[in-house]
Amino acid sequence: MNYVELLGYLAMLLVGLSFLMKDVIKLRFVNALGCICFSIYGILIGSFPVAALNGFVACTNIYFLINNNKD
Repeated sequence: MNYVELLGYLAMLLVGLSFLMKDVIKLRFVNALGCICFSIYGILIGSFPVAALNGFVACTNIYFLINNNKD
């Protein structure tokens, strides 16, 4: 197993773990970290759809984390 596969497993673990959380702030934070890992993983394996979708989801999570803290 190489570092690229390990990154993919880490991303999978973070995204899966995020869905078990009740606190939306923590969910979005952990999910964003997982999506960032998946985006890097997608780039490293040459899969644009994986990188693009997870980049979009990470940006969406970060946007809502920033805007939620302004209230």
